[in-house]
Amino acid sequence: MNRRDFLKTAIASAAATQVTSLVAQEAPKLNKVSSLSNGPQVARRTLRNTDISVPLLGYGMMRLPTNGDKIDYEKAEALVRRALEAGINYFDTAYFYHKGQSEKFCGDILPKFPRDSYYLTSKMPVGLCKTEADVERIFNEQLERCKADYFDFYLFHNMNANVWKTATKLHVWDFLQKKKAEGKVRKIGFSFHDKFETLKKIADAYPWDFAQIQLNILDWELYHSREQYEILTERNIPVVIMEPLRGGALATLSQDANDILKKANPNLTTAAWAFRFVASLPNVLTILSGMSKMEHLEENIKTFSEFKPLTDDERKVLDEAVQAYRKAGAIPCTGCRYCMPCPAGVEISTIFGLYNQFKLNHNKWQFKNGYNGIPDDARVDSCVECESCLKKCPQQLQIPTLLKKVEEEVKQN
Repeated sequence: MNRRDFLKTAIASAAATQVTSLVAQEAPKLNKVSSLSNGPQVARRTLRNTDISVPLLGYGMMRLPTNGDKIDYEKAEALVRRALEAGINYFDTAYFYHKGQSEKFCGDILPKFPRDSYYLTSKMPVGLCKTEADVERIFNEQLERCKADYFDFYLFHNMNANVWKTATKLHVWDFLQKKKAEGKVRKIGFSFHDKFETLKKIADAYPWDFAQIQLNILDWELYHSREQYEILTERNIPVVIMEPLRGGALATLSQDANDILKKANPNLTTAAWAFRFVASLPNVLTILSGMSKMEHLEENIKTFSEFKPLTDDERKVLDEAVQAYRKAGAIPCTGCRYCMPCPAGVEISTIFGLYNQFKLNHNKWQFKNGYNGIPDDARVDSCVECESCLKKCPQQLQIPTLLKKVEEEVKQN
């Protein structure tokens, strides 16, 4: 079966709401249900061979609302509470998110709700570890930050070929198996950013409970997400999705792309199209979205509580819109800021964000004015091409080259 036939078969299965051996479209058991349940509830799927029911929409705690450089607790707590009301009870945090504030926020807010009403997920920052003692120290620190006795889901964070070597050297799997036996971890997975050849090696190494990959309408082809999804599905590993909107960039697309989608269905938002594409894949367990505004959360609740898989005709429309978007020439940066801080002080993600906005709205004044608003020593010409950013970028972007591209655009406008 070729890849295109594979996708067609997979989505057809979801459309028929057939139960696969990996996840079920509708969960027969809700072993963790929010005590705040109120109003429309998002669709749920069940982790293979378990009674663990997970919301199809999960909450990514990487882009919480902020006040300055601090998490805005009042706004963020309101979002968490509203999410729980709609059955969104899978919360995904990590050691580095919000410079360490995300796990602390989870520890300050989530214990206000019954522990059996939500799933807590975090990740081991393997790349930060030098010794096996570091692994245990950081794990214990994470439990303390989150004020939790255990993690429902726990991942090896940001696996690539080099980090995987470190994980193997430090026996991280054995450590987590021990924690699983102690009841401090329930399910073990890994998040992945590398070539799909490396994914095969990692996926075959251990009996993983799940894996987390970047997948969206653009990266299905651009980032080889299709191959990654297939590799995991063929190995019966359920998939958690990150960056379904590429840091929000796919919520707007270009004018031409938006026009194509609006013509096909004026009642659907661009974000809803993008989410439905991902959710139509039957081996997707949950889709993480970093919802920083209440209107975004409400829109997503509507999409996932009324979820319908894409039809064949809709997939054709969406493909046409994606091709139109790619012609706009935006840089595929998610704004994750893993490349920061830049040793030379360049505001990489800010510069790329301005450039991408310009490519979508063609507002020369806004682009030029925004770029000039960046401090002189943080602009492109401060880049010394040390290539430190290349080692950190999950998207494997050629950042120094792309910065020069932005600089040329600034000069021309």
